Amino acid sequence: MTEPAKNKADFWFDPLCPFAWITSRWIGEVEAVRDIATEWHVMSLAVLNEGRDLEPSYRESMDNAWGIVRVIIAAQEEHGKDTVKALYDAMGTLIHEQGEKDRDTVIRKALAECGLPATLAGAATTDAYDRQLRASHGEGISLVGQDVGTPVVAFNGTAFFGPVLTRIPRGEEAGKLWDATTVIASYPHFFELKRSRTERPEFN
Repeated sequence: MTEPAKNKADFWFDPLCPFAWITSRWIGEVEAVRDIATEWHVMSLAVLNEGRDLEPSYRESMDNAWGIVRVIIAAQEEHGKDTVKALYDAMGTLIHEQGEKDRDTVIRKALAECGLPATLAGAATTDAYDRQLRASHGEGISLVGQDVGTPVVAFNGTAFFGPVLTRIPRGEEAGKLWDATTVIASYPHFFELKRSRTERPEFN
């Protein structure tokens, strides 16, 4: 008897995005209650917002957003794909759950937690891996178009911006949301479902 195909999620994230963080924690819950395989990819809010007319404070934030994703790409290139999720978990915990705002500190602590060389922090200030960063970003964006943010998630090959969540579904609730999302993704003519967000994300 042929084994049923395992469900696949491809997840593109920028560690700075709180909504991507919540959605990624949902995927972790889904992995505990559904038979899925997840592959993690970097996208970049800095790349996404290149050339856009932004408020000065947000432009400054975007100009400073390169370092963290550059370090993850450098780790992937030098130490393998498993470092992507490990660094995302470490960085996201520092940024979103511990409130660490200094990006150099986030990089340093995350590398140490993952047992990766501290010298990788130097990638934050060089464009040595920008070609690979742009390629990873471009792969995700090519599936959904430019008018999106993070996260981008492909469900068995069909990608959307989102889902955008403000709370982390747990247990079977997470599984049911996965089931519903994959049903939507399986219909080739479905494109968009949206409502205005009225609350900020919470990570507990």
